[in-house]
Amino acid sequence: MTALAPFPPSVVDALFEAVEMDDVVDPVVSLPDPIPMACDAAEMRRCLDLCLQFWREGAIRQDLLSLTGTLLRTGDLPPDQRRRYKLIRARYKHLRFALVLYSAAHRAPLLFRATVAVMGHLQDAYRNDRHGAARRYALVLRSLLTWPVWRAVQRQVGALRLDDAEGFLRYRLSELQRLSQWLAAETLTAHRFHAMRKIVSRMVSFYDTRRSLAPCEQTYQMSRYLSAINGLMGGMHDDLVESAVSGLQDYHRDAFLLPQDIRSRLQALTQTPRNAVPIDMPASFRS
Repeated sequence: MTALAPFPPSVVDALFEAVEMDDVVDPVVSLPDPIPMACDAAEMRRCLDLCLQFWREGAIRQDLLSLTGTLLRTGDLPPDQRRRYKLIRARYKHLRFALVLYSAAHRAPLLFRATVAVMGHLQDAYRNDRHGAARRYALVLRSLLTWPVWRAVQRQVGALRLDDAEGFLRYRLSELQRLSQWLAAETLTAHRFHAMRKIVSRMVSFYDTRRSLAPCEQTYQMSRYLSAINGLMGGMHDDLVESAVSGLQDYHRDAFLLPQDIRSRLQALTQTPRNAVPIDMPASFRS
């Protein structure tokens, strides 16, 4: 990867504001027509560079060490520190989405994935008053923040190889195809629901980044439409996790009906690009 070109604070602030809104539900937002799908290699490079800068400027190792210290002592965080932890985790998640989206492998490096996963389990633990589990996850996270591991994470992220524009579009269309196939089932498990939400979260992260770099009404509208789905699914997933923790529902086995509001929004999302863009489209395609 080439060296990062720093973006001005206004661009980073715009991304922060977009990420803060990426689960806010707008009940009246609609899909733009046409859906903006094109993104060339230079734009991919700029998107990833911004996501890297966003992460490096806000995910401060010393801050995380301080938070894990509190969690190891108490198994919980006071409100102001919960807010700080949430914001750091948001930057990690946003970069994870970017690493999956733009890399040739469409997969984040192992140590980075592990760090983000542990951060999520840790947050779930202290939110649900599972103080013992919170202490255990805090200990694991602290081990991932030791200097050798931290440096290894930086190297893995820095060694990422980007996909080309055609591969990036193929990947996004394949994600929409997966959503469409899963929507064909009458019921689904919490585990499958979470997999569907991750696709939506990756998509909203892309449009959040694009609208921060180059404000555009279509991109903004797409970001807000996806944010509404993300918010609805996020609230429901929190309930599913709580039910699983309390033993009321098996996260991997018990099936349920997808609420119609979420289903209809996802169906509109999956049908439009699939009908408009051939899966074997040429590299020169522009929406």
